[in-house]
Amino acid sequence: MNLKQIAFPAKLFITGIDTDAGKSFATGWLAREIMEQGESVITQKFVQTGNLDFSEDIEVHRKIMGIPLTTVDKLKITAPVIFTYPASPDLAARIDGKELDLTLIEDATSTLSKTYQHVLIEGAGGIMVPLKGEYLTIDYIRDHQLPVALVTNGRLGSINHTLLTLKAIADEGIELFAVLYNTYFDKDQIICKDTKEYINNWLSSHFPQAIYLEF
Repeated sequence: MNLKQIAFPAKLFITGIDTDAGKSFATGWLAREIMEQGESVITQKFVQTGNLDFSEDIEVHRKIMGIPLTTVDKLKITAPVIFTYPASPDLAARIDGKELDLTLIEDATSTLSKTYQHVLIEGAGGIMVPLKGEYLTIDYIRDHQLPVALVTNGRLGSINHTLLTLKAIADEGIELFAVLYNTYFDKDQIICKDTKEYINNWLSSHFPQAIYLEF
């Protein structure tokens, strides 16, 4: 599909089938593509863990976009919550002895939306990652009615992880905007070819409105 033909939503949540699926690269890539269409776009890191003072994922986004850190980056509006330990937001907050304030994230997104046409929100880990106790990332996505782009790949086991995530999305009535296939992990051509075909067929049957992109 030609990216120039795609009407991207004002807000889009980018999640993955697991921690290292390639969300940061997908987020930066999508932002660059939207920029090249002449539309204003900014990325936001939902919750950053494993950093001290600044989001390394935001730095990845800007590098891929080919732009320097912005004013909203330096003001930490694009990464309003940072914990030091590389774990789920729930565990990282407890280790740091802090409270995860979800309103900070919501307010940051709202602030960015007033300046930019598109806000791409990169999640932390997969869609079922704990934020605060039993309140999960998927709950936040549902409560804020955010469309989702799911990052997957061709590693062994990815079909299982992808379908589980898609079923969770469907069960919560969340809009699946896109599935983004990360070709970086295409080491076994037999497996990755089958994975692409299987996911595409699944989308056609269960999410015909969703788009499929490779990056």
